[in-house]
Amino acid sequence: MERLACHGEVFMTEEQASGRCSCRCGRVAATVTGKPILHAMCYCSSCRTAGLAFAQEPGAPSVVGSDGGTELLLYRKDRVGRFTGGELLREHRLTPTSPTRRLVATCCNTPMFLEFTRGHWLSIYADRVPGNVTPLDVRIMTGDRVDKTPLPNDVPSFATHSAKAMMKLLAAWAAMGFRKPKVVW
Repeated sequence: MERLACHGEVFMTEEQASGRCSCRCGRVAATVTGKPILHAMCYCSSCRTAGLAFAQEPGAPSVVGSDGGTELLLYRKDRVGRFTGGELLREHRLTPTSPTRRLVATCCNTPMFLEFTRGHWLSIYADRVPGNVTPLDVRIMTGDRVDKTPLPNDVPSFATHSAKAMMKLLAAWAAMGFRKPKVVW
């Protein structure tokens, strides 16, 4: 079984992957337990719009790849531990009524995660979890791509959402007893 490194620490085995996600300077952090529900590359216009806006802040890392995708690790909310430095998080919504909020660590302008507030999962920007605990599962919302060059055939790609990805989210929710816990930071 492979062991995964995380900020100089060692994760458990891949089957029990746990670790720490953090901003670039380390002042904002959280623990994650278990494997993510899904490791996705999202090409939706909302992820791209928010990611490009975040990149305009001084010293901010880019979360939008050269192909226009945003790499996300989707975790059950009950598997994300309490954030340290949570007072440094700033909420960003594309519109005031948007059910999706993105949080950025203001100490170093690092995008940390996005939350569909009505959901049971938290999408952590993949580069916030060093050593990515699982390989990429899927590319979604490829129909929103600006760059129409062909994507690699290494994982399934979908113009919208993937039924298999939705089933994984539903199975994770069932395993949680259909709860939607609040994430505390």
